Amino acid sequence: MDPKELRQFASRLMSCPTAPCHEAGVRAVVETICAENGLPARRDRFGNVIIHLGSRKFGRPIAFAAHLDHPGFEIEQRLGPRRWLARFNGGVPDDYFKPNLSVRLLPGPVAARLGPRRGKEKLFELIGDAPASASPQFGVWEMADFRIRGSRIIGRACDDLLGVAAALAALVDLKRRRARVHAQGLISRAEEVGFLGALAMAGSGVLAKDTFLLSLETSKELPPVKMGQGVIVRVGDRSSIFGSQSTRFVTEVASELAGQSPEFKFQRALMSGGTCEATAYQEYGYETAAVCIALGNYHNCAPDGSIAEEFVSIKDLETMTRLLSELAARLLDYEKLTGKLVGRLKDLRRKAVRCLPE
Repeated sequence: MDPKELRQFASRLMSCPTAPCHEAGVRAVVETICAENGLPARRDRFGNVIIHLGSRKFGRPIAFAAHLDHPGFEIEQRLGPRRWLARFNGGVPDDYFKPNLSVRLLPGPVAARLGPRRGKEKLFELIGDAPASASPQFGVWEMADFRIRGSRIIGRACDDLLGVAAALAALVDLKRRRARVHAQGLISRAEEVGFLGALAMAGSGVLAKDTFLLSLETSKELPPVKMGQGVIVRVGDRSSIFGSQSTRFVTEVASELAGQSPEFKFQRALMSGGTCEATAYQEYGYETAAVCIALGNYHNCAPDGSIAEEFVSIKDLETMTRLLSELAARLLDYEKLTGKLVGRLKDLRRKAVRCLPE
């Protein structure tokens, strides 16, 4: 896909504020992009979006899984003309909740600021800057939705709207190439509060059991990975190690791409900063692998203790999208590519029998 069009997908998605269980705005953008590009998409009974491309005659399905939500506030009660009680949902340490931080309440929007905390739970008063007749349902940090600065995409919610952008871009690219694939996009809700959308989908029986499940994320930049050095083949997360053979397939395809083009870079690492949807799908018996790109200011938590915009490398996003397209196109070669190591080991065993003394 043209890099400019990929950035447009990212801009359209990130310009829609989202929070756990309040993904309607950004979900509508996903469905619009699918309609514009002739990609069949439907909602399951949990509100997740499932996108289809190709058919079973082209082999087992490969599914790109990404989520629509980002940590944010859930409005629980109106306390007065310009005061609300809200619960923060998502992984942000307590030290980051400082008084008077700016918040955008939606629908509206209503400008507000962070007020006193209520008890030990993440319950806060949100105080509007002016009386409002609106009835907001959720809130997000007040900051730029999307901008590009130099080689980076910057905004409130790179996680995981850029994973969604990559999934959509790869599917559009495959359709335009008329690739012989059986591919899906699994765009889930409420990941930040326990993979609710993914678990509901996995347990519903809507996915074929032989689906090759590829989780897409933006993941906290941790050594040894470096931002700007390409897509990351994620061998595991904080909770799980993903499939050995499936991860080998992803690595082999990435290695071939790197050999064909010096501009394609990739890394391979255990990204232990959090747990991703691959773990959820794996617990339901699906063969899983994962890719991600390095994320700065994970969950808007800057190293200096402030709430700030997330950011990623544009080139990393481009390489992730390219890898997704190639993985779908090469899935028919799965056995051949994953069998390379077995062949090398057999050759070495024969050598060992000849060379090693008894």
